Amino acid sequence: MPRTAPPKSPDTNSPSQSSTRAGQGVGVSYVEAGEGDAGQRIDNFLSRILKDVPRSLIYRILRTGEVRVNGKRAKPETRLAEGDRVRLPPLQRKTEEQRAAERSAPSRSLREFVAGAIIHEDRDLIVVNKPAGVAVHGGSGLSAGVIEALRAAHPELKELELVHRLDRDTSGVLMIAKRRAVLRELHALLRERDMEKRYLALVVGRWPFGSKTIDLPLKTNLKQGGERVVRVHADGQQAITTFKPIQHFGKLATLLDISLGTGRTHQIRVHAAHAGYPIAGDEKYGDRERDAKLKPFGLQRMFLHAQSLSFERKGAKPFTVSAPPPPDWQAVIDKLKEEFSR
Repeated sequence: MPRTAPPKSPDTNSPSQSSTRAGQGVGVSYVEAGEGDAGQRIDNFLSRILKDVPRSLIYRILRTGEVRVNGKRAKPETRLAEGDRVRLPPLQRKTEEQRAAERSAPSRSLREFVAGAIIHEDRDLIVVNKPAGVAVHGGSGLSAGVIEALRAAHPELKELELVHRLDRDTSGVLMIAKRRAVLRELHALLRERDMEKRYLALVVGRWPFGSKTIDLPLKTNLKQGGERVVRVHADGQQAITTFKPIQHFGKLATLLDISLGTGRTHQIRVHAAHAGYPIAGDEKYGDRERDAKLKPFGLQRMFLHAQSLSFERKGAKPFTVSAPPPPDWQAVIDKLKEEFSR
């Protein structure tokens, strides 16, 4: 293992070791190669002991001759021997806060993925056709979601906030406000039920009710382990969902148009399951045996899609935005149509 060597007396070739807090400029320092370092290239040695220094910076200080072994300039391919004394120049080190921020920052691939899913943008709003499997925000073991990706892509927009939320496995329209004043206005529309939210869902079984409005209160409970579960309960909050069948696929499944009178957590999923026709692919409230019958048609996830949002803002034209179902959704529907049109 390398050992930090005491600095020699100050002279023009060997400045004295100095130290400052991590993240600021650090003075010249010395490290002695240990027995296990013998034969290792200096570039790999430095990458190992300077974990908080970018590799590009390590190669730059090697190229410029700022790294020396036993007083001689070292090249990247220089190999160490036990006891070699390695001189390191002042380096800009990262703080713990900086490293934590980098670990939690959204990846470039997520930023690009979210940017490619934007379907509307104006001076007040960004609307994303959120892919299934992408969280709207970080948490529950996830470092980042849609909102963190947008904030990273648009650091100039200091007030980006989610107007509403979608479950991670739900696809479709997700709206983000660019300014807090807009956020307050849209939240008021949601509270007053002046924003129409429509969904598409594939439920297992043949929906027998025609158009049906379910008005049953919902209560959120926490199971062991912290998992959030919502149930129909007399002590819960009012929840209103209207289901309209679009197409039946025999007794196997039904495609439904759904509108919300309220916006409770897991509302559509719980009301559908309570009616006896859960959302296809819903691992929390669904029916695995009936889901298994849909696997040959390509079912691999929960089939709930936020199709559109409509509302009127003061002094503005009525606003409507819609998002088509993703290709994997449409592929399953097409296979079902083909099977049950015979």
